[in-house]
Amino acid sequence: MIDGKLYIALFSIHGLIRGENLELGRDADTGGQTKYVVELARALGNHPMVAKVDLFTRLVQDPKVDLDYSKPEEEIGDNAHIVRIPFGPKRYLRKEVLWNYLDEFMDRTLKYFRTKGLVPDILHGHYADAGLCAASLGNLLGVPTIFTGHSLGREKNRLLLDKGMSQEDIEKRYNISTRIEAEEQALDTAMFVVASTSQEIEKQYSSYENYRPKQMRVVPPGTDLKKFYPPKSRWKLPAVFEKIERFLHEPKKPVVLAISRADERKNINTLIQAYGENARLQEMANLVVVAGNRKDITEMDKGARRVLKDMLLNIDKFDLYGKVAYPKQHKPDDVPDFYRMAAQLKGVFINPALTEPFGLTLIEAAACGLPIVATDDGGPQEIIGNCENGFLIDPLNREDISKRLIQTLADKDQWRKWSNAGIRGVKKHYSWESHADKYIKAIKKEVGGRKLATNIIRSKSVLPTVKKLIITDIDNTLLGDEGAAKRFVEFLEEHKDTVGFGVATGRSLDSAVQVLKEWNIKTPDVYITSVGSEINYGKNLVADTGWRSRLDWRWKPDEVKKVMADIPGLEFQPEQNQREHKISFYYDPKKTPGKRRIMRMLREKDLNAKIIMSHGEFLDILPVRSSKGQAVRYVSMKWGVPMDHILVAGDSGNDEDMINGNLLGVVVGNHSKELAKLKGRYNVYFAEKTYADGIIEGVNYYDLFGVVKEHEWGEYEEET
Repeated sequence: MIDGKLYIALFSIHGLIRGENLELGRDADTGGQTKYVVELARALGNHPMVAKVDLFTRLVQDPKVDLDYSKPEEEIGDNAHIVRIPFGPKRYLRKEVLWNYLDEFMDRTLKYFRTKGLVPDILHGHYADAGLCAASLGNLLGVPTIFTGHSLGREKNRLLLDKGMSQEDIEKRYNISTRIEAEEQALDTAMFVVASTSQEIEKQYSSYENYRPKQMRVVPPGTDLKKFYPPKSRWKLPAVFEKIERFLHEPKKPVVLAISRADERKNINTLIQAYGENARLQEMANLVVVAGNRKDITEMDKGARRVLKDMLLNIDKFDLYGKVAYPKQHKPDDVPDFYRMAAQLKGVFINPALTEPFGLTLIEAAACGLPIVATDDGGPQEIIGNCENGFLIDPLNREDISKRLIQTLADKDQWRKWSNAGIRGVKKHYSWESHADKYIKAIKKEVGGRKLATNIIRSKSVLPTVKKLIITDIDNTLLGDEGAAKRFVEFLEEHKDTVGFGVATGRSLDSAVQVLKEWNIKTPDVYITSVGSEINYGKNLVADTGWRSRLDWRWKPDEVKKVMADIPGLEFQPEQNQREHKISFYYDPKKTPGKRRIMRMLREKDLNAKIIMSHGEFLDILPVRSSKGQAVRYVSMKWGVPMDHILVAGDSGNDEDMINGNLLGVVVGNHSKELAKLKGRYNVYFAEKTYADGIIEGVNYYDLFGVVKEHEWGEYEEET
């Protein structure tokens, strides 16, 4: 926290996001969500309980898009910024192909936190991709998360199947199973879920395995009432009138206004058909369809191209020239004027979408004094219920659509009542200030009210902010002398704000957790276990999946076991000592061939692996990329702690590659003979004291908390 106030990180990864002139409707990824997250960031930044809001998205360097999207940071309001993280190819990509690059996004985001020296108090993921990233980062950082799905994979899959698309094609086009699994993980981790409506919770989130009703919070989006307001008396028609005037024979008739992306789900063509089939509706009003921006329909994506092509064909089919306006271009700042123009002409706003989780355009239109007609689904049900300013329709029933539009336009008294009710209702129910208040109250309730700061700080990982790190072997290094272990725990507590603590051991994770608990050792920030083949973090033992995937490279455990079965003097250790990336044996030094001979036997079978022998009786085979040393170096890179600020301590052969190199190596006084050969090596200090006292001696030798000094070559003679 910053001065007792919250630092909130919002994640909205795909699409094109900037503070002004949002390109709404440019494509399927640049719709209402991009506007929602920008306005949410601003609203939260203005809240008295919030010190800082960062909205994380993707940095794009592509001549086909504006240079704005290549700027690393952008201020968008008081205490609110957009942070753009570069990951994957530089060019702009649709969201369905970003999945393979999300690990890179998370690693770079961790490094960003380190450069700022801050860890957020709350992570909020928007949509499945960002929900997955927030969940993963929240687990790593020990930070609570919030999830907003915006639209959900299971519902999309159902709708596409209903339209006749095969499951195979859905998977190929939308990576739908990956998306649904990401949503499951986001739900599993989230402190709570922000939904726009009760219908969204009951009909969409309820289909998920990790659905928990008590986890759900209805917090409707707000609208910017400084932008969306009704036309004043004697208000002149705005400049956008010129954009539609050229299409129409009688441009000052009332208008039926529709604003949406050129997306099949928005159901634009059913609206045009309903209008085209009803002569009375055509006589009463013009139809204005603002379907995003376009230069050349043939250059748009397939879905938008199909919608717009059908729109033009329907206009031609019903001979609606002079009655329908469909401007090609508009600016974001034009949108409020479209609403006000329609209100001044005594028109109506319609949202005929097939399904509508919320319907931000409806509250924008209502705020400008337009009565609304909207699909009888989700958000519109609650908006019209709260504002009492229009009709609900069956979006597939053209007669119902035209009937309700005519009723709204024909009854002037009712029109005025709905216009005024909408303005009042939006102010009461849908302001961003109200949204931010409900949001912060939900956080306080979940995290702990008056103890908000204390509870959040207690749970956080220190890895993104500490400047120094101590990683030590467990058996015969950290443990072995009760008094020394106690002194080390006191030492860590004294320096808890500046140093992180980790262990690197041959033990399994469960075994390491148990033995540290028995010795009253504080919970490590990082566990490197099973001789470096596994990395986990903090009290929740969060697995580092990035490390796990790296170790899969050329790892063939079944084939390794076949070769090792023919080597004399080996005996498999118990099953609990065998791991996904570690095969463990007892070995007899008198019967078992040396390390070089075993390595040669594996290479003859084209098997790449690493062999570690320790204490004259244990033999571990690991993936070629695995070891304690490699794991420590990976932690250094992932969390941004320089290697010359990490002190490592050990006592035996399986600690050798960890101690050797640019890390600050410490060999405790009770070390085994296997490490004697390291005497005189660069940055390897041999302590006189034993067990944990030797670690403390090494810390003092290197002056870890002052100006770290490097060990010199040749300070010690080789041991004979």
